[in-house]
Amino acid sequence: MTRPLRIQHEGGWYHVINRGIAREAIFRDVRDRVHFVELLGGMSARYGLEVHAYVLMDNHYHVIVRAPDVNLSRGMQWLNVSYSIWHNRRHDRVGPLFQGRFKSVPVEGGRWVYTLSQYVHLNPVRVKWLGLDKRGRRREGLGLSKAASTAEAAERLAVLRAHRWSTYGCYAGYGQAPEWLRMDVILARTGASGAGDQKAAYRKALEDYVRGGYEESWSERLRNRLAVGADVFIQRVKQSVGVMGREWPQKRILRRRVGFDEVVKAVEKVKGEPWQAFVDRQGDWGRDMVFHLCRQATGMTLRELGEAAGGLDYAAVSVAIRRMGQRLREDSALQDVKNRVAKMLNV
Repeated sequence: MTRPLRIQHEGGWYHVINRGIAREAIFRDVRDRVHFVELLGGMSARYGLEVHAYVLMDNHYHVIVRAPDVNLSRGMQWLNVSYSIWHNRRHDRVGPLFQGRFKSVPVEGGRWVYTLSQYVHLNPVRVKWLGLDKRGRRREGLGLSKAASTAEAAERLAVLRAHRWSTYGCYAGYGQAPEWLRMDVILARTGASGAGDQKAAYRKALEDYVRGGYEESWSERLRNRLAVGADVFIQRVKQSVGVMGREWPQKRILRRRVGFDEVVKAVEKVKGEPWQAFVDRQGDWGRDMVFHLCRQATGMTLRELGEAAGGLDYAAVSVAIRRMGQRLREDSALQDVKNRVAKMLNV
């Protein structure tokens, strides 16, 4: 499985999502949720990441984050690892909790972040039994099903307001916000003046939607995207990171953080010998480690890796990477070596 992309820049806005492995629950009870929210606050304080909104569902979460520095990955890794270890110990569980590394989608500021916050806060009611699952929303929007009755609308609103594990209550004026939660930027987009009026405007816009008048188009723009924003913003993201080849699903975009030569130099330093001394040595882990780390950190294709290594075949590079992955799972000492090299590369 390829790694989720990491497109980062100073001051960037991101829609961050992660799910439980095999869609299993990551939050089993109130204590789990309380601890995760506490860790969110800790991540904000420790890494300087601004948390602007979140929602916790049973088997996944959404967070809107702004990163003043280019450190989103560090902060989110700390959050996910810290919670996974705590959760597994508490529930006497072993193995990975999340289905993989978190997904982060760059978002243009302004109205796009405001719209994204609505999408995030609506998660608790976007379910089949309330008629707001994907199929139900589309049918209602096209007039193929009856509009929600007064009782149905009231039920939707009750679910939205009662969901404790979301920042909607803070934005709508139903609850007290933690000190680390930033709401001013998104609330300012309501066009109202003063915190009270802004919260009232935000609440009205979202709750009017829940009562009826659904538009499918804007929410669909937030799904399965390289980036969220105007076409100019998306093109700028593409140009800043370069396009990957067909080996990556959906031809995704990757920001190259390090190069092949940098990875080689780091492995050479750990091994204490030059690349040419071990690149063709039978059974040596050095070359495979370089391929493994390059695949993760540089975004190079298998063909590009083979060419950089002196003309090695595409398939041979693939075998080498799989072999290294297996060795890392079985050899803790080799995993420690990888961690040392990764630390040197800051990836």
